[in-house]
This record gives sequence, structure tokens and C-alpha cells, in this order.
Amino acid sequence: MGATAAAGAGATPEGVDPGAIPEVATFSIVACDPEEGFWGVAVQSRVPSAGSIVPAARAGVGAIATQALANVAYKDEALTLLSDGWTAAEVKDHFVESDPGIARRQFAIADAHCNLAVHTGESTSGWAGHRTGDGYSVQGNILTGQEVVDAMAEAYEEATREGWLFGERLLHALQAGQEAGGDARGRQGAGILVVREGAGYQGGDDRYADLRVEDHVEPILELRRVWGQWMQVFHPADWYVPRGRQAVSVPSGAHICELRRMLTALGHDDWDGSGGCALDENVIPALRAFQREAGLTEAPAVNAATARALRDAVAELQEGGP
Repeated sequence: MGATAAAGAGATPEGVDPGAIPEVATFSIVACDPEEGFWGVAVQSRVPSAGSIVPAARAGVGAIATQALANVAYKDEALTLLSDGWTAAEVKDHFVESDPGIARRQFAIADAHCNLAVHTGESTSGWAGHRTGDGYSVQGNILTGQEVVDAMAEAYEEATREGWLFGERLLHALQAGQEAGGDARGRQGAGILVVREGAGYQGGDDRYADLRVEDHVEPILELRRVWGQWMQVFHPADWYVPRGRQAVSVPSGAHICELRRMLTALGHDDWDGSGGCALDENVIPALRAFQREAGLTEAPAVNAATARALRDAVAELQEGGP
């Protein structure tokens, strides 16, 4: 079980007008998976466009979520310091020591080695707190209670055990937080930022996904819909089985290339990357051979059981080495 901390509501710091700017009272998750090369943040709030305010991340460097009376200057400064070799804890300590408004801040940082550091100021509003675990931190303020961060943590850990794609784990945690009560004021904006080296459009940057719902009655559900559209178009090999969890609805494309790559690694296909990527007479016999070997029902389709068996078999092969 991860560490948990909470802070109650407090007085407004001297010189701060509490009515001047809406607090980004929200709940979010910051997480990383260095083995897969992912860093990311997902967020939901009663504030519009929370996805543009809260998260920042850079592949191989780290990620940060800044919320409550958010200091958005933290984002660039944190990534600069992390890129210079600072740890998440060192960046946190720097902000705590240098920011006169620290009592109203809430932020979480993941560094290049997936170390997490999080701060919940003693004067953040409503119920505010955080919980950390292996490779993630969940945090929020003006929440219905501790149950929100607990639900998020448990959902993320569950999705990780099940081998879900990194971004899916973030969204699963966000949805669990909402179902447990979420922001006590309601819902409005949401966003997800996932980075991996060279995973942006045409390989031009690290933006694997940078998606936002600015204003919606069900922002997390809408974010999941937009995420699905994005993944189908730009990351189909990760979205569809065998690597992803979505059933193959199109019998050709990058996801079938991934299937052929996996079958070849397991000795059932001889694809060299130059042939076609279609679920055709070249692929189906290899797929059936794997299903027989794995004790699965033979079928010219990659269902959930076949996808899981493929992923497990390839992972076991990779762990064994050459």
C-alpha cells in the first residue's frame, strides 16, 4: 500500500484574494513506466480547460501536475531542473522553500527514474490529500473525501497488474476517482498528457497523446471517447489486440503488423517486415498454430484470451534473453 497524506482547509494567505482566480480544485494522477518509456498526467476538475493548466511532461525527463491555487510556472521550472539531473524530491524541496504561496499549492512530480514527490499545502481547500505507490501519485483537493484518492490508486494498480496500456491506466484511475465522488463541486474539464521519446505525430516530438475536454457535463467519458479516436488513428498497434485491448475491427493495418511481429518472434510466422499486414491466408495459419500450442480454441481472430497469451509468451521470451 502506498503512502497517504491529507491537509484540511485553512486560512487564505496574506495578500491573496480568494475570489480573484478560481482554484484548480481537482484530482489527478502523475505516473511513469520507464520500462515502456512513458510519463504522463491525467486530470479532471470543475474548472474549464484543466488539461491546459495542470500537466506538463517530457520524455526521459519527468512529469508534473500543479493544482489547487496552481503555480503554472512550476511546470517549465520543474522540467528544466529535472533535465539538469535533479530528483523529484529535490525539486519539491526547492518549490516548498522558495514559493511564498506554498500553503495553497498542490503538486506531484515524477523524475527520470520514476521517483515520485508530492506536496499538499496545509491551506488547500476542502478535503485535500494524496497517495503514492509504485510509479504513481494520485492527489486532489476539494474532494468528497479520502475515498477518491484511494479508488484512483487501487484502479491504477489493478490496471497495471492486468497489463493495460499506460494511458489506459491513467484514464481508469481518473474514472475510478470520479465514481468514488470526485470533485465535491462537480465536473467540467479533463485532460490527459502522455509522452514517449519520438512517439508524437510523424515522430517529430514526444507527444504520444495530448488530449483535452475543455467543458463537458461528463468530461472523463468524453475524454475516453476522444482518446479512443486518437488511438485508432495514430497508435492502432497499441490500441487493437494483440498489444492493446480493443477487438480487431479492421483486418489490416499496423495492429496486424504487430501480430505478425509477435508470431514471428514465437516461431510461427516468418515475417521480415516487408510483406503485407492483413489478416489473410499468410497470417491465419500462423495464428491457429499459436492457438493450438497455447491450448486455446482455434479461430481466425485475435480475441482477448489469444491477445493475453501472445503478450505473455513474447514477454517470457524476452525475459529469457537470446
